Amino acid sequence: MTVEKKGKLILAYSGGLDTSVAIPWLKDQGYDVIALTMHVGQQSDEMDEIREKAIKAGAVKAYVVDLREAFVDTFVWPALKSNAVYQGVYPLNSALSRPMIAQALIWCAEKEGAVAVAHGCTGKGQDQVRIEVCCNALNPDIEVLAPVRDWQFTREEEMDYAEAHNISVPTTRQNPYSIDDNLWGRSIECGVLEDPWNKPPKGAYALTVDPKDAPDEEVTIEITFEAGIPVAINGKKMDSLELIEFMNKAAGQAGVGRIDMVEDRLVGFKSREVYECPAAVALIEAHRKLETITLSKDVLKTKKELEVRFAEMAYEGYWFSPLMEATQAFMDATQKSVNGTVRMILYKGNATVNGMKSDTSVYSKELATYSAGDIFDQAAAVGFIKIWGMPIKTWRQVHKDKNVNPIEKLIIAKGEGAL
Repeated sequence: MTVEKKGKLILAYSGGLDTSVAIPWLKDQGYDVIALTMHVGQQSDEMDEIREKAIKAGAVKAYVVDLREAFVDTFVWPALKSNAVYQGVYPLNSALSRPMIAQALIWCAEKEGAVAVAHGCTGKGQDQVRIEVCCNALNPDIEVLAPVRDWQFTREEEMDYAEAHNISVPTTRQNPYSIDDNLWGRSIECGVLEDPWNKPPKGAYALTVDPKDAPDEEVTIEITFEAGIPVAINGKKMDSLELIEFMNKAAGQAGVGRIDMVEDRLVGFKSREVYECPAAVALIEAHRKLETITLSKDVLKTKKELEVRFAEMAYEGYWFSPLMEATQAFMDATQKSVNGTVRMILYKGNATVNGMKSDTSVYSKELATYSAGDIFDQAAAVGFIKIWGMPIKTWRQVHKDKNVNPIEKLIIAKGEGAL
């Protein structure tokens, strides 16, 4: 039977199981598949081989584009400025790359005159939501397909399909993990990790050593920030890629950055996730601490509230929403004074800040000290306390029936001897 030709389709291609089996399946549906691989810092030496692999699987053309600098400047640094961690733990390494993927898909589709784009996400993950919502925000008229979701194969059936079509994939029954990695971290799913009782096996990790096996000596590093962005390590200026790679290596060797959590997925169920994010964990901690001496109390309070919302929007695929645009504008405004150097100790799974200095610090030793040189006017505290406590004092004067001391109630209830 002759298959109706539907036109060009851009597939976000990683070379993994899901996208590798998607190529022949989409081809069978009548699409001329163009594979698009985005280099965002994957821990892989096979980027040069991916194009050939895609063509062998049936793609009519294959692009490999290096988006590492754009990924960091457009997504990673804004997330760092926002101290973005989903549910207080996850640094969003995978989530941050999805709007980047959507941007590249739409760019390539418009360049090639494609009728559709596609991704390799299943119907259970949040990546399908992130990519499709972002694609729709960038080009509402383009169709977005999800072949793995549509055909509803299990991972085992995908492996069988790959074998039947002579497609080489890294995922096997002996190595069933679903891996996603970039400069900001590594995500590990599936296999024995699906049971929260199971301890992650050593083979699941690649960026970090077991903290108990980390060196017995502390590693001290000094991280310099300008406008909220790290620019130097130990006084040496570095570009963004070099700095993140340095931190991944230094923190990873100290066992920093392992995360094992059960998170609430956007699609409505809980999922056990294991992450390795050595650079992200260390840099977010350093940045957060620097803000404590460079931002005012009210800005810090408001920023912490918006940090939670920022992380949720990034996680939920709302990167290109009006609220995200407004939130990023606020974050950028706060970062103008976040300059200085943080001294951090890396030791057996911990990244601890033990020193900070900044020319824009609003910390005053002269006001904080209890020693000689104290300039705080302690006499002013008397009037401050009177004014600060006036609303409560006035309330109590009016509502005298509520003036029973809690300790008196306790004595009455238990008797004086009980105390």
